[in-house]
Amino acid sequence: MSEQTFLPVEEQLDLIAKGAAEILPLEALKERLAKSVASGVPLRIKAGFDPTAPDLHLGHTVLIRKLRHFQQLGHTVIFLIGDSTALIGDPTGRNVTRKPLTPEQIAENAQSYKEQVFKILDPEKTEVRYNSEWLDKLSYYDMVKLMAQFTVSQMLEREDFTKRFNAEQPIALHELIYPIAQGFDSVALQCDVELGGTDQKFNLMRGRDLQKHYGQPQQSILMVPILEGLDGVQKMSKSYGNAIGIHEPAPEMYGKVMSISDELMWRFWTLLTDLRTSQIEAMKADIASGALHPMQAKKNLAHTITADFHSVAEADAAAESWATQFQQRGVAEDAPTVEIDTASEGLTDAATGELRIPKLLAMTGLAESAGDATRKLAANAVSLNGAKIAARTLSREALGESPVLRLGKRQVRVVWV
Repeated sequence: MSEQTFLPVEEQLDLIAKGAAEILPLEALKERLAKSVASGVPLRIKAGFDPTAPDLHLGHTVLIRKLRHFQQLGHTVIFLIGDSTALIGDPTGRNVTRKPLTPEQIAENAQSYKEQVFKILDPEKTEVRYNSEWLDKLSYYDMVKLMAQFTVSQMLEREDFTKRFNAEQPIALHELIYPIAQGFDSVALQCDVELGGTDQKFNLMRGRDLQKHYGQPQQSILMVPILEGLDGVQKMSKSYGNAIGIHEPAPEMYGKVMSISDELMWRFWTLLTDLRTSQIEAMKADIASGALHPMQAKKNLAHTITADFHSVAEADAAAESWATQFQQRGVAEDAPTVEIDTASEGLTDAATGELRIPKLLAMTGLAESAGDATRKLAANAVSLNGAKIAARTLSREALGESPVLRLGKRQVRVVWV
């Protein structure tokens, strides 16, 4: 193996630790990085993905982007497709046993995953592996020896297993094998670092246990947080309707990023871009000093993300289209933002569950009172995103994720909290 030249440990950690929820053990990772710098030998970094669905959204890419960071630093990145473990189905976060996929579905989804992840990873520098390479070769005797390293009580320490056990919900025996099989992946690949979401901690730690049993140095584990969706509350998921798919058209992707709150913008900068922590902090300082407007920072974010999954030219066109739409609707791009708590007293109509527009206008400061706002609504003087409204109540969905309200010449952008 040819030797490489690596950045100093602290410079590598500036990128590696960016957005990480937890690194265990951190000192061990630093030691491995130091040895890598001294020897010129890259670390082996892996993240496993079960091909259980054909399409990825930005929430899935948080982990893939962290792989890319290691790749940019010169380390060996392993994109592991769990074609064997997908037959079991990861029980993480589940309160029922997963319905197993067929081998045909797994193969189809795996191919789709490979096509999508190389929008982020460098295909020439990525080692793609399938855990069927070793798991399918284990004999009955091998599996018994593997399972003998753990007890039922250890498996029940998993939070989701504990909840299901206490709620007297079924836990199939094959589900208990999943963390063990994932742990054996780290043994087979001799990993230095394994990446996963915070909900994967139990599984990731089993890799350390099995590496110790097999006499290998124990891997460090780096966990990334679960990314919130467009609503800024629930995790990004297509089932919640708050996701941005990586195959969505550039204008749609750009517009959705522009709809997020200013607070969520920083989460996106941290988890969905390659900027280092120091660069993001410098951007925050520029906003605080007035050198950079928050709206411009969000435009830069939308352009960066859109260009990542499409092209710079398509991101430019999407930005121009978005700006034109706002100008045509008479909405100022840099309207001041006002944070509104949807749980505020008197804001929600108890009968319909919708938000009271007069109360909302008063809370934003556009109207002196709810009574004043009611009169302005009746006079057709209120606009929502450039269109006149007269409704006294509207659902959160109808208002949108980042609505712009206008009364007379004054406009405000509402940020839900």
